[in-house]
Amino acid sequence: MSLNKPYREIPGTTVFDAEMASAGFHLNQFCMSLMKAENRAMFSADEKAYLDQWPMTETQKSAVLARDYNAMLAAGGNIYFLAKIFSSDGLSFQFAAATMTGMSQPDYAQMMLAGGRSPENNIVKKDK
Repeated sequence: MSLNKPYREIPGTTVFDAEMASAGFHLNQFCMSLMKAENRAMFSADEKAYLDQWPMTETQKSAVLARDYNAMLAAGGNIYFLAKIFSSDGLSFQFAAATMTGMSQPDYAQMMLAGGRSPENNIVKKDK
């Protein structure tokens, strides 16, 4: 039996729930492996070969290789685990968040300093 998940109707929102945790388990475990310097070195030397050691879906592997964080989230990635990837690339959380919104880092930083997204972007689809 499927649970009612009204949060799925919020535009631009991916909630990391039990279903997403299950789908992204191996992706997130890969991310956590990057906490060790020797694993970061192996990943840096041959990203595809390192990813092939993990039983991730091809969609997940492709998203990692493309550094498509939104696709990784949609495939069960947890943003706090994905941070290990962009940190390994020498990127800040702010830079990664900006790419996820399609903004430049300076524009993203300015938006956040101005109070974040407009509430109009947080309306549930059925309420429109």
